[in-house]
Amino acid sequence: MLDHPTTSREAWLEARRALLAEEKALTHARDALAAKRRALPWVKVDKAYAFESPDGPVSLSDLFRGKRQLIVYHFMFSPEWETGCTGCSFLSDHVDAIVPHLEQKDVAYAAVSRAPIGKLEAFRRRMGWSFCWVSSAGSDFNYDFNVSFTPEQVAGAPATYNFAPIQPPIEDLPGVSVFIKGDDGQIFHTYSQFARGGEELLATYRLLDMLPLGRQENEGGNLGGWVKLHDLYEAQPAGCPACAAAAE
Repeated sequence: MLDHPTTSREAWLEARRALLAEEKALTHARDALAAKRRALPWVKVDKAYAFESPDGPVSLSDLFRGKRQLIVYHFMFSPEWETGCTGCSFLSDHVDAIVPHLEQKDVAYAAVSRAPIGKLEAFRRRMGWSFCWVSSAGSDFNYDFNVSFTPEQVAGAPATYNFAPIQPPIEDLPGVSVFIKGDDGQIFHTYSQFARGGEELLATYRLLDMLPLGRQENEGGNLGGWVKLHDLYEAQPAGCPACAAAAE
């Protein structure tokens, strides 16, 4: 038996309209915040970052793949790990379907990790992903954008994450960095987000947030309590029985 207040349809509509007013206010606030995000000043990227792709060495400029804008997801995959971070994998399960739409808006997407390209490719094949994923092994890239940390920083040396001092618990944490490239080839860093900022990319959360039981996570968010690599969930019946019946 579910224990939750119930009411008449009329009272429900009154409560729902009140909530709708708050939802609209949040939508307008998000629009205003997005405008402020776009108005942030840019920082010129002068360092020549090098990455390893399945086809050989590539530069940061190459990751744009002919587009003007680039989203980089800093995927947690340390060199000694055999599999990628479960939370980063959860997010990455949302990516492939949106890449064609991003490309229509002159946007390229790439994931970057410190693990060697062989490990990234093996894990990518296991997960069935096709988005661009490169290794920053031997590069300062992840360190310069404050998502990777030295052993000394993990031990207590000064470090910064999410724009604040931190003692990182491990050597890699997640984040997003955004870049734009001018007609002359000059690249600028325009935006970064970290920690729960990555939830912006999680359509699963948007759907769970509409449901009566919500995310069913600890306060502050703890997807590690339930999310698994998608090939580790118990097998579910394929497709929708109602849709299958309608097609017969």
